[in-house]
Amino acid sequence: MGTAQQHDRRAAGRRLLSLFSAAAVTFAAGLTFVTGAAPAAADPIEQCTPERGAVVAVDFGPFGGGVVRGCDTTPTTGYELLRDGGFTTEGTQHDGEGFICRIGTASFNSGTRYPTPATEDCVLTPQATAYWSYWIASPGQSSWSYSPLGAMDRKPEAGDVEAWVFGGTDVGGSTGRPTFTPDDVRAGGGATPSPTPTDGPGVPVGKIDVPAAARWVSEQLHEGSHVVDEGSETPNYFLTTEAAYALAAAGGKSPALDKVVAALDSGATEYAYPAGPEEAPDAPAAARLALVAAVTEGDPRAFGGHDLLGDLEKNVCASGPAPGCTAKGDFRGAAYGDGQALAVLALLRGGVVPPADAVTRLTQLVCEDGSVTSVLIGPGEHCDGDPMTTGLVALVLDEAGGQDAAVAKTVAYLKKAQLRSGAFPPYNGATTGSVAATAYAAQALRALGEARAADAAVWWLSREQLADGGFAFDEGAESGALYATAPAVLAGTGTSLVTLTTKAPEPTDPPTTPPTTPPTTAPPTTPPPAGDGPDLKKAVAYLTSPANLRQGRYYAAGGSTTRADFGLTIDGAFALAATGHDNDALRTVVDFLDKGGKDGEARTVHDWTNVGSAHAMGGSMGKAAVLAQVVERDPRDFGGKDLIAGLADAVCTAKSPQPDRSCADKGAYAYAMSVFGQSLGVIAQIRAGETKAAEAPIGYLAGLQHTATGAWPSLVPPTGDADVDSTAMAAMALDLVPGDTHAGAVDRALAWVAAQQLPDGGFPGAAGNSVNSAALAVQGLSLDAGKYGAQIAKARKFLASQQNADGGFNVAKEGQRGSDLRASTQAVGGSTGISFGVLTRSLEGTTPNPVPSPSASAPVIVTPGDNAGSAGGPGIVDTDGPGGGSGGGGGLAATGGQALGLAAAAAVLVLAGWGAVVAARNRRSAVGGGL
Repeated sequence: MGTAQQHDRRAAGRRLLSLFSAAAVTFAAGLTFVTGAAPAAADPIEQCTPERGAVVAVDFGPFGGGVVRGCDTTPTTGYELLRDGGFTTEGTQHDGEGFICRIGTASFNSGTRYPTPATEDCVLTPQATAYWSYWIASPGQSSWSYSPLGAMDRKPEAGDVEAWVFGGTDVGGSTGRPTFTPDDVRAGGGATPSPTPTDGPGVPVGKIDVPAAARWVSEQLHEGSHVVDEGSETPNYFLTTEAAYALAAAGGKSPALDKVVAALDSGATEYAYPAGPEEAPDAPAAARLALVAAVTEGDPRAFGGHDLLGDLEKNVCASGPAPGCTAKGDFRGAAYGDGQALAVLALLRGGVVPPADAVTRLTQLVCEDGSVTSVLIGPGEHCDGDPMTTGLVALVLDEAGGQDAAVAKTVAYLKKAQLRSGAFPPYNGATTGSVAATAYAAQALRALGEARAADAAVWWLSREQLADGGFAFDEGAESGALYATAPAVLAGTGTSLVTLTTKAPEPTDPPTTPPTTPPTTAPPTTPPPAGDGPDLKKAVAYLTSPANLRQGRYYAAGGSTTRADFGLTIDGAFALAATGHDNDALRTVVDFLDKGGKDGEARTVHDWTNVGSAHAMGGSMGKAAVLAQVVERDPRDFGGKDLIAGLADAVCTAKSPQPDRSCADKGAYAYAMSVFGQSLGVIAQIRAGETKAAEAPIGYLAGLQHTATGAWPSLVPPTGDADVDSTAMAAMALDLVPGDTHAGAVDRALAWVAAQQLPDGGFPGAAGNSVNSAALAVQGLSLDAGKYGAQIAKARKFLASQQNADGGFNVAKEGQRGSDLRASTQAVGGSTGISFGVLTRSLEGTTPNPVPSPSASAPVIVTPGDNAGSAGGPGIVDTDGPGGGSGGGGGLAATGGQALGLAAAAAVLVLAGWGAVVAARNRRSAVGGGL
């Protein structure tokens, strides 16, 4: 969706459009509304072990009850785990049973489902301050993580525990986590497995071929001075700093390194001061350049004409949250833990005592289990770290001094996280190694006295070195990457960014004889499709396959339901329109929506938009109207309704008083509770020639942009986050506004999006390194394809790497593998780079496909159970135990599981409707699954 007209927005902490999709994922539960799902008999709790089954727990504390848990020895999805764990659920009138609005259990108050109708009518998506949120923990994890998938899409593994909690969270589930631990609800109290020992006798020591790695790094330099991404003509300064660190570690001071440093010096303004030399610097970029100066005996107070240290000192947040500041002590615009750590380290290495608040912020990123989160979360928010960030932050806190307790905690985590192979995983729960994570962990462990664990990590790194000397990102991969190779070189020479210097290089020479038997590792993953981007024909075949596109007309909400997910269906239509690979299939879908087609529950698309009713949803109407415009149908008569008039009527004239939550503010669309939904409404009105009528919505959207960074938040009203998906979408909308009033805002948005790109080409989103976010980034950046061609090419390659053999796409690089419809619709449309503002596909000459006969009834899943039970953690009640049918609300009532609630939580933020966007960033996994 790319033209030079629009820009993109970023999904900061990771994650907006996904909100809509996640919700749809949850929404996919597929049961009949009103009556709710009858509970299956839960399996005896003791039958769920670390090797078999999964446990789900629901906290009825807000309703006077306790925590109830249930067991399912053969769960297929998080939703089935909840249902078969002994819980009942109820959806919303708008979204169906798949969007969990109420949960009940016979173990508490005679099975009453909560919240009751007196407090929540469950007509529309619940608000983000009062809904069921979905949490997960894998075997060995002692803290909860907010699920990046909805309950209908998540597939529990043996030994997993899941939790449903009623209350509020922000985007991404960084607050509102369970008050009990995973161990509290594991069968038998669930002791966490002890860590794999890495410091015993006989740990092998390997050797990295540092000269070969240095040669490989030098070969990546354009004209020997800087890195240029394939297909680009401009320097990639981020990777050029990595090259400088690697060359310094490998060979000390040299003419080759001097040339690289000179290139960085000349490009300092462009790299570290994107807003202008008189404005605040990009903190991570300024820190990286300051470290280059410190390492090479230069002057960070006069590098590229800038006092890098002084500018960092002047831009420490005095309070937060605020634009560019998550909390007090942040370096303005740092956004991530590594940027904060590098800025503190740059000051330390420059002889400056860093502000105490800046160091304190690093300690606030240390999670309960000792890991360090990669995101600059606010104090007290949900924390889920990773080995790479933990390694870097541990080094910096140790250098800062006075943080012994925090450092000890991080070291304990690293020793526990290390795999038997010696590697470190990219994220908690992963079972294969990451080169960058292992390299940073090795650096930290060696510096902090854990030599044997560091040796084991370096041994693994030595086995991952490629024939050409470089290192790939992941275990078994075969394509070298600078961001992996540079830290591996530092680890191989026994140094780190804390001690690295050309004045006194400190390479170490481990023993040269590695063991004869290498550790067992998982086989490399299937190589990505050939070519520079995804195989779109193969992807379209996946989207239109009978298994996915019901009767060729719509995507179902999930499971065996016949209820349509209209938001996801429109996403699929956008994808088909963008590629043009199956116009007859597109015609079939559009005719179904436009001609009053009904799903298996006799619902039409306008049972989703609510156009003409008191609950008309601005984002949903905008999305449907844009589809009509894309395929040259009349949005004033689409499905028998005037969507453009509906949008005009939905423009709020003032903020609605509580408890009415229809209008976020003047200029917002009614019930459009995300930037994504607001943007689609604006696009629809402008494409309909109603720019004058859209003035207030345009002004409201423009006013949501962060002035300091250029990014947009995910939700409406804004919560202070910055999101790639939403920023890209807002840029596309404002780029469409006639004139150049918003040109500067679009330019700043695109620059911010480009700066969020990860080394592998991906972008951070709700689910991690997100397919959804990468696709939207491509669309946004394509508004200025001439400037951002290199970033677009890298992102398309990333998308290709996430395409599966069936043509579909993973949700994210991390986590659960397997094709996801929501992510796939976004990947297909986004990879074309065509903006929603200009996307057009004529249906002239097309013929709708014949509608096949509906399939037979869906299979019934039966889970056996009995009345045996075993005690869980203190105050935990089991759905299968004695008294499972009794009411009451004492201590911690034991009740089965409510997977749907979890899914609903995820859905709340991502649902293919409007409300999904409000709840959590982790819930949005598709481009517009639910506006």
